[in-house]
Amino acid sequence: MTTETFPAAARTYDVRTYGCQMNVHDSERISGLLEGAGYVRAADADAADVVVFNTCAVRENADNRLYGNLGRLRPTKVKNPDMQIAVGGCLAQKDRGDIVRRAPWVDVVFGTHNIGSLPALLERARHNQEAEVEILESLEVFPSTLPTRRESTYAGWVSISVGCNNTCTFCIVPALRGKEKDRRPGDVLAEVEALVAEGVLEITLLGQNVNSYGVEFGDKLAFGKLLRACGGVEGLERVRFTSPHPKDFTDDVIAAMAETPNVCHSLHMPLQSGSDQVLKAMRRSYRSEKYLGIIDKVRAAMPDAAITTDIIVGFPGETEDDFERTLDVVRQARFSSAFTFQYSKRPGTPAATMDEQLPKQVVQQRYERLIATLEDITWAENKKQVGRTVEVLVATGEGRKDERTGRMSGRARDGRLVHFATGDLTGIRPGDLVHTEITYAAPHHLNADGAPLGHRRTRAGDAHEAGRAPRTAGVTLGLPTVGVPAPLPATTGGCAL
Repeated sequence: MTTETFPAAARTYDVRTYGCQMNVHDSERISGLLEGAGYVRAADADAADVVVFNTCAVRENADNRLYGNLGRLRPTKVKNPDMQIAVGGCLAQKDRGDIVRRAPWVDVVFGTHNIGSLPALLERARHNQEAEVEILESLEVFPSTLPTRRESTYAGWVSISVGCNNTCTFCIVPALRGKEKDRRPGDVLAEVEALVAEGVLEITLLGQNVNSYGVEFGDKLAFGKLLRACGGVEGLERVRFTSPHPKDFTDDVIAAMAETPNVCHSLHMPLQSGSDQVLKAMRRSYRSEKYLGIIDKVRAAMPDAAITTDIIVGFPGETEDDFERTLDVVRQARFSSAFTFQYSKRPGTPAATMDEQLPKQVVQQRYERLIATLEDITWAENKKQVGRTVEVLVATGEGRKDERTGRMSGRARDGRLVHFATGDLTGIRPGDLVHTEITYAAPHHLNADGAPLGHRRTRAGDAHEAGRAPRTAGVTLGLPTVGVPAPLPATTGGCAL
């Protein structure tokens, strides 16, 4: 008599992401690492064997949000002690061992510098049946050397640098991400080409401060050269980048944007404040005149450019006059959209200990005035698009009302969100390109209610239809190889929580 044996079922995972584009891209790396180690994405996120929180530390409520979510998972962990919870990202880098002290049911804590260690830390925690906390002070390996499970078939993030050399008084990111580390241009282009070979049409070059790229290898013009080099990648149809810093913005980058056909005429450039006094207190190293001068040059070279920004309201010491200066710059800049924030005190930043912290009601009132001013401007700018024909890269998850209205959604080349009717056309997939005429404008989106003027099927659309997500391979760089985790012995009595 023979006994038939079956392989153990692979453990499942779910990654939950908070924060900026860098965190979103890091989560793609986390997914790639886990799948390379034999895990599979959970069909039911609430029943995953491993839940990873990739955290942000920029906003004041980030801590409360994390610990609230960890608390909601505690009953699940009590019922299933073999489930593992991992916390990574900027808040993990900041709080370190405090996370396990406040939430002792967490199994792994890892920082921004050692994402690649996660599979080994999970295995070690399972074997030792105790929490593993590993926070490195400097980058272990550049994240782009790690395997990646891309979330989109048509658009991909490509890191050109990590870390930041600026010292903005409100920002904790440099302390958590470290000094800027730049990738070599050849490595960046190799990743871009690998993504395009998988069918990706659009890439976004990503860095804490993309236009200081090259500081590590001594080439101040490196970012403009990189944009032009992306123009030579056959099959790459759209190039974007985020975020540049006004103090490092140079004319050669504007020329590269204008002269490289696949570089989109969209620019996200944080303003933060229109007051020179506040900018000085923020240690932003530019003034409103320089900022507006950059915008003037961009629009002179690319009249159709859409410019977006970040603005902080209520920085310590901000007066009514300071705030009015911000509104003045907003009116002159004519942003197509903006990310707006009420100042949030972050322990460990110089601004957190500044005098003249503003009352909440003052900040809220100014914030509402800023939003009203921005909405007037963005609506007026969007109305200028009515009657224009735009190319839309069809996306998933952009329009919440699409199912009810029968529209699909995507982004125009300038980054604006477009909801479009499909008319009699069938077979339009995310990743395909559609040409359509704008018929209506709202402050935050455009509608195209006529039949599309054209539809081009793409390899990215083919990949989406086949359910094939792009994956880019990495190298292990000496990290332990972890296969499908073996099942642990049955646990009796559960964990002591």
